[in-house]
Amino acid sequence: MRIAMISEHASPLAAPGSPDSGGQNVLVRELAMALAAEGHQVTVHTRRDDPDLPTQVVIAPGVRVHHVPAGPAARVPKDELLPHMPRFARHLRRVWHTEAPDVVHAHFWMSGMAAAWSARPLGVPVVQTFHALGHVKRREQGDEDTSPPSRQQEEAAIAANADRVIASCRDEATELGRIGAPPERMAIVPCGVDVEEFTPDGPVAPRTGRPRIVAIGRLVRRKGVDEVVAAMRDVPGAELVVAGGPDDPAAPDPDLARLRASAGAAGVADRVRFTGAVAREQVPALLRSADAVVCAPWYEPFGIVPLESMACGVPVVASAVGGLADTVVDGVTGLHVAPRRPGEVADRLRRLVADPDLRARLGAAGRRRVLRRYTWPAVAAATAAAYRAAIDSCPGQAPAARATRRAV
Repeated sequence: MRIAMISEHASPLAAPGSPDSGGQNVLVRELAMALAAEGHQVTVHTRRDDPDLPTQVVIAPGVRVHHVPAGPAARVPKDELLPHMPRFARHLRRVWHTEAPDVVHAHFWMSGMAAAWSARPLGVPVVQTFHALGHVKRREQGDEDTSPPSRQQEEAAIAANADRVIASCRDEATELGRIGAPPERMAIVPCGVDVEEFTPDGPVAPRTGRPRIVAIGRLVRRKGVDEVVAAMRDVPGAELVVAGGPDDPAAPDPDLARLRASAGAAGVADRVRFTGAVAREQVPALLRSADAVVCAPWYEPFGIVPLESMACGVPVVASAVGGLADTVVDGVTGLHVAPRRPGEVADRLRRLVADPDLRARLGAAGRRRVLRRYTWPAVAAATAAAYRAAIDSCPGQAPAARATRRAV
């Protein structure tokens, strides 16, 4: 198949950890490469946010990134990108008039809008992955939610009209049903993990003599790092390594400043270290250096870090929300906590720090679970099946075209 992915704000070339760069960037990149490894041709269309970026970048055989001119060639917060989506869509429509893809996979709601404006007029089927939902974000964040006012209405329209909607977990499928996604056009396909890169064996980041807790990801409030910092007050002797945020941990950053203040208020500033963003290739070594990894978000559509930790044989303390409730099995591959409960986080961490046998048992079970359920080839196969179902059901495709595309 000729697959076009739209990921308007989350480039597969960007390093995760900045405010608008995280799991979506990783998923788009890894899924594209896994699909290409199966013989498909994938182009990822993302917004140009740097004037020096080339128009096309080949990142692997069969995978290229296309930088779309839409708005200023500079970083723009994703919640301010909506006015630039019409231009984004017009550019894609011009490109696809010459060579249309077999299927378009839109990532995030604004990509879904661009897909509706560009692919549908050409009769190209659209598959949608939301990565996060506006009504869930509003429910969990309240007035801190900076999404455009039209987001929820647009998401409902996208969910109702896409040829296929991919949910990353059972919880997201339920939420999608609430906004009108037809169940017969929905598939649940989780994220994956590179089980050859993320393994129990390999380089280990240097350690101090303290038990080590690791948290990796964006530092925005809803990710729950504040609760992890507060929990360290009741995990005596342990250190917390927080990876994420700006490349330079000394650079001014409001999220980093907030967390440093939280560490000072909790009296644990000497046991909390902020590394800034960590290069992708250094993440496995950091995870292997941990006695436990904590992922304690208020809500989470899926969450890649728990899978990466489990693949490395490291136990996970995770909020029992969203995708984390599916991937982390309480008492088997890790330990669950309720969101926004630093006391529960501290309790689970104390248990793990004190019991090396428990850590080893949970870590080994986590690795086995990843190998059974969450490899990228398995995720790519399930995603390709959703693409074929979308092609077969797309009213804009003539039967002959559908047959040709199934044979690709």
